[in-house]
Amino acid sequence: MANRPLSPHLQIWKWGPHMLVSILHRITGDGMAIVGLAVLLWWLGAMAGGPETYATFQEVMGSPIGMIVLVGLSWAFFTHMMSGLRHFVLDIGAGYELDMNRVWSILSPIIAILLTAGFWAVVLLR
Repeated sequence: MANRPLSPHLQIWKWGPHMLVSILHRITGDGMAIVGLAVLLWWLGAMAGGPETYATFQEVMGSPIGMIVLVGLSWAFFTHMMSGLRHFVLDIGAGYELDMNRVWSILSPIIAILLTAGFWAVVLLR
């Protein structure tokens, strides 16, 4: 038993940006599915409930906590999208070189943050 090979584990693997992007991809997908669906259903119910119900929805979503939720959902969307585009490029067989994979793993969340900031700049400055 002592001579059996060990499978790779946390002592062997080094943390890298590709691991962060993979974890963020899963978290943002789940977050959009759970929180995004809840906000969508609330919005649809508020529209069906009449002007008073919709005004309540607008008031809550316009509050600081509501804005945090909406900004978080848009960040999750752009992060998930950038990670998905990265995986699409990998699926077509490109970007597997270690340096290129590292660069795109680092750029993916950075671009997502910039897209989120740009999206909210357009929304709020309109």
